[in-house]
Order: sequence, then C-alpha cells, then structure tokens
Amino acid sequence: MIRHILILFSVVLLFSSCKQQNNYKLVWSDEFDYTGLPNELKWNYDTVGNAWGWGNNELQYYTTGRKENAWVDNGKLHITARKEKGFPNAYTSARLTSKHKGDWLYGRFEVRAKLCRGIGIWPAIWMLPTENKYGNWPHSGEIDMMEHVGYHPDTVYFTVHTGAFNGMQHTQKGGTVYLPKAEDAFYTYALEWSETKCDFFVDDKKVFTFKKESNDSEKWPFDDPFHLLLNVAVGGNWGGIHGVDDAIFPQTMEVDYVRVYQK
Repeated sequence: MIRHILILFSVVLLFSSCKQQNNYKLVWSDEFDYTGLPNELKWNYDTVGNAWGWGNNELQYYTTGRKENAWVDNGKLHITARKEKGFPNAYTSARLTSKHKGDWLYGRFEVRAKLCRGIGIWPAIWMLPTENKYGNWPHSGEIDMMEHVGYHPDTVYFTVHTGAFNGMQHTQKGGTVYLPKAEDAFYTYALEWSETKCDFFVDDKKVFTFKKESNDSEKWPFDDPFHLLLNVAVGGNWGGIHGVDDAIFPQTMEVDYVRVYQK
C-alpha cells in the first residue's frame, strides 16, 4: 500500500513539475466539491437554441436550474439527458457554458470526465469564441476537446472547425482515439492552445495537433478569447444518424473537475 501511494505521489509530482516547466499556472477551476446546482459564478445554462434545434437538428430541450439535468454531488458534476413528458421536446438535458465567467486566450484546459452511452447520445466538451470576431459559425472557430457518439462506443473525437475547415463542408480537421472504456472510466481530456497550434491530449498522451498555417482567419481564427461548454445532446445530424434508442435513458456524463492553466 505504501509503495502504491509513493508511486502515485511521484506521478503527481512529475506532472506538476511538467506544468511548472511550461510556466503554466492554475487560473480557473471547478472541483465540484459541493452539493447542489452548478456554481452560478462559473457556469451559465445555454438554452437559446431550443427553438431551432441548435443548428444540428438535435432532439433535446436544454433546461435551466433543474437538478434532473445538471446537479453536483459526491464530488462530480452530473449532466443528464432524459426522456420525459411536459416539455416542448421529448428529451431534456443541460448545456453549461463559462461565457463571460471564464473566457481565455490561450492556455491548457483540462476536463476529467466519464461519458454516457447508447444509440443517439452525443456528449461533448468543447470551446467557442466569446465574441464572434470573424463572423458567425464557423468563421470565428470552434474547438472540440472531446466528442463521443453512442453508436461508436469505443471512440472519442477531437476536432477543429473554421471557415476553411468545417463540418458543413466535410473539411474539418481532427483526430480519433480508440478508447473502449470511455463510458465506464474517467479520462482527462486536455487542450494546449497557443499562438501557433492546438494540441489535444487524453490522460497526457498527445493524440492530435492542429497547426496554424497562415494569418488567414478562415484557417486560424484562434486569436481571441474562447469559453468552455459541457453538454449532452440527443440525436442530431451526427449523434442521431442511427436513430435514438429510448431504452437507454436516463444517461449521464460525469465530470470530476474542470481546470484552466495559463502561462
């Protein structure tokens, strides 16, 4: 037991040392060490797209301040998608953002999470520009730190969208990782974003790099503050390709912590 503790302590020290060597300092976090609704000083509920399906023909109705969809206890944030009656859509869920409460230009972003499962489910950890400096999506950019669709239970995706590289044109830039326990275990999904590139990590293993090719904002709009988003979608143009299995609900993405470092 003592040996195992010493090994774990050594690993923690090693990673802390790496962060110090890269001059990273913790500037914002939520450790979810409380019970109740998500901390309103750090998180917003995004519901603005409920009327039109969020541009992806998604099926969920995002709610506000409802423990059935977003709740913190036992040291974890739980974002839960449900099939239930009494709402404009057949499914409810939550979409949390840090907009205007946590906005950053460059840094290391870490989210440790266990994903949900089932045909039709679509959890995501991602970033959007706080101000659309170069115009509406996709021209001002999008950074997907992690996406997972239930019909590919053993795979996670990392993607960058810009005016030149985006999903609507099937020109997006990204990578995939085989992660067969993503729905059963916690992994740390991380992004290191600098002036010249975006590096993506799973448990500190680099899995994808998007490099700046030029100063053209259509290829690199990532020179303005972005904010974090955490959500669980249902169906949609990607998540719902194979339909939705109503027998899976409720489904929950659990988040152990969110941490932001800057140099």
